[in-house]
Amino acid sequence: MQIPTAYKEVEFLPLIDAVKSAGEEILKIYATDFSVEIKGDDSPLTAADQAANAVLMEYVEDHTQNIPVISEENKEVAYDERKGWNRFWLIDPLDGTKEFVKKNGEFTVNIALIENGAPSIGVVYQPTTGDIYLGISNEATYKIDATGEVSKVKNETHYSKRDEVIVVASRSHLSDEVMAFVEDLKKRGKKVEFLSAGSSLKFCLVAEGKAHVYPRLGPTMEWDTAAAHAVALGAGLNVLHAETNEPLKYNKENLLNPYFIVE
Repeated sequence: MQIPTAYKEVEFLPLIDAVKSAGEEILKIYATDFSVEIKGDDSPLTAADQAANAVLMEYVEDHTQNIPVISEENKEVAYDERKGWNRFWLIDPLDGTKEFVKKNGEFTVNIALIENGAPSIGVVYQPTTGDIYLGISNEATYKIDATGEVSKVKNETHYSKRDEVIVVASRSHLSDEVMAFVEDLKKRGKKVEFLSAGSSLKFCLVAEGKAHVYPRLGPTMEWDTAAAHAVALGAGLNVLHAETNEPLKYNKENLLNPYFIVE
C-alpha cells in the first residue's frame, strides 16, 4: 500500500521526511543528560523542543513558504494578525515534553495544516518507535511503521455501541472529571478498561481501535491536538467539544482548547 502523493501543493514525502528529521534531532538530545527549563505556563522546555522546531520551520520555509505558521515554540502571533488566516501550519515540535523528560518514549512530533478553522492534514510521529500517522481529514488515515510498511487505520464502531470500552487518558494529566466519565460508563452497564498514554498518541490509539474513547477533560492548547485531530478524522472518528458536541475549532482568539471527547 502507498500513501497519496500530495494534498493540494503540500507533498507528503517531503513533509514526512521533515517530521522524521525533527525526530532524529529529538533523539540525539534524548540520549544525553539534557537540562530542562520551565516556561511561564509551568510547562517544561528542552533543547529538543527547539531543535525539532527549527527543522520543521526549515521545511515550511523551503516547501510552503506562502503558508503562515503557529508553533508552540515560536513567538506568539497576535490575534489581529492571524485572525484573517484561512490556511496555516500549526506545529507542536515535541508534544509530551513531560514524557520526554521522564524518558518513557511516549512523545511525538506534530504538524497540521489548518483550513478554515479545521485540520485538513496532520502528521504525528513517535521517534522512539518510528511509527508515523498521516491523517487526511474525512478521507483516510495511514500508519507507516519503522520498516516503511503502510497500512490504513480505521475505527468504525462507536464506544456507545460496545459492551466493553477501553478508555484512554493522559499519563501525566489524569483529572477527576475523567474518572467521573469512567464511572458514568460503568453505571450504564459498560465493562471499562483503563489505558494510559502520553502526548497525542492517545488519539492514535483510538484511531487504531486499540482504545475506544479519549475524554480529554483538562486543559490543552490548539497545537497539542491539531495533527492528531486530523488523524482521528481520517480514521472515521470525531473530536467534539465535551459540552456543546461541536467539532473543535482552530485559530481562536484564545488558543486554549475546551474540554473534548475523541470518539
